[in-house]
Amino acid sequence: MRVGSLFSGYGGLDLAVEDVFHARTIWFSEINEPIARVFSHHWPDAPNLGDITTIDWNTVPPVDILCGGFPCQDVSTVGKMAGLVPGTRSGLWTHMADAIETLQPQWVVIENVRGLLSARAIRANLEGNDNEQRNSRHANLDTAPPCDVEPDLWHLGETERRPLRAAGAVLGDLADLRYDAQWIGLPASAIGAPHPRYRVFILAHRTFSNAARVRRVPWRREFAAGQGETRDHSAQPSDHRPRPPRTGRIPASRRAREPVEPDRAALQRWGRYAEAVTLWEQRTGRRAPAPAILSDTAGPRPAPEFVEWLMGLQAGWVTHARFGLTASQQLAALGNGVLPEQAIVALRVSRTAMNWNVEPPPPYRFIGPRGT
Repeated sequence: MRVGSLFSGYGGLDLAVEDVFHARTIWFSEINEPIARVFSHHWPDAPNLGDITTIDWNTVPPVDILCGGFPCQDVSTVGKMAGLVPGTRSGLWTHMADAIETLQPQWVVIENVRGLLSARAIRANLEGNDNEQRNSRHANLDTAPPCDVEPDLWHLGETERRPLRAAGAVLGDLADLRYDAQWIGLPASAIGAPHPRYRVFILAHRTFSNAARVRRVPWRREFAAGQGETRDHSAQPSDHRPRPPRTGRIPASRRAREPVEPDRAALQRWGRYAEAVTLWEQRTGRRAPAPAILSDTAGPRPAPEFVEWLMGLQAGWVTHARFGLTASQQLAALGNGVLPEQAIVALRVSRTAMNWNVEPPPPYRFIGPRGT
C-alpha cells in the first residue's frame, strides 16, 4: 500500500502507518526545510511536495493511505486555545481535508494533541443562511464554556454560543466525505514510555463506492494560515540512499506491563523514576542517554538525545550531525513528533474496532418483550 504523508516532521506517524499496514511512503509534505532533511534521509525515494497550501492535488500521485498530524498550536491546552479556526495554524486541517477530497485514499490517519477534544472549531456562515451567524469566527468564546459545547445530539454546532469541538469538526468533515472513523486517546505511558504524552489518533476508512462524486459541503472550504506565495512547491529529487528494512526501523519492544526490577545503579541515577526508565530501556533496547545538558550561563536544558530516546526512536534519527540541526531545532522537531509505538498500538486497536477484515455482520434483529 502507498502512503502520502502531510505535516511529516521526522516521520514518526509514517513509521507506525508503514508497520501497521505493511505500506511504504511515496511522497511527503513538510515546509520546514531542516526537518524535511531528516525525513528525506530516512525516506530517500519520497519527494517533498512542500507547502501544503500550494499543492495541486490533481497532479499528485494517488495513495492508499493519507496520514498527517496537522499543527496543534491552536488546539493545544498549553497554548491560547484559539481553536480550529480559518487563518490559524491548526486551521490547516482544511487543506488536509481538501487532499482527502481529491485523492480519495482508502484510509486516513490523523494524529493530534489532547486539546483536539476540547478546543472549539469556528466556521464561517453556512451557505445560504444570512439570518444567523453560525459558528462565526468572531464568536465570543468567553461566553461559551466547555459545558455548552455540543449540547445535544441534534443541533451540534448550530449556534455561535455552542460551537463544535475541533474533533467534532474533523470527524464531521470525514463524514461529509463518506469516511467512517474511529478515534482513540492514548497516553504514551500506556505502552510503557516513561512520560504521559497523551495523543488523539483518528483512523478513517472510505465507505462510498463512487468516491469521485463525493464532495464536502462548500462552507467547510476555508483557507488557513500559510496561503500565499509558493514555497518549496516543486518535488525534491531523491538521492536514492538505501534505507533499512521496515521491520528494523522501530526498536524491538517487550510487553508494557511486564514487571521490571531496576538495579542499584539505576536507582542511584534515576531515583523514583528508575522503574519507568528501566522499563523503557528494555523496550527500546538501549540505555537512556544523559537527560540534560549543563551550562554555566543558561543552566540545564533537555538533551535532544534523551528526548529522542523518550520518543522511542533509533539513536541519531533526528540528532545525527549529518542533518545540521541546532539543538533547538532538534527539540522542536521531537516535541512536535509522534512516538511510533504509541501510534502503532492506537492504530491496531482502532483497526480491530472497525473490523474491516472480516465479513460484515448480519442484519440487525430487534428484540422485543420476552425476546420476541
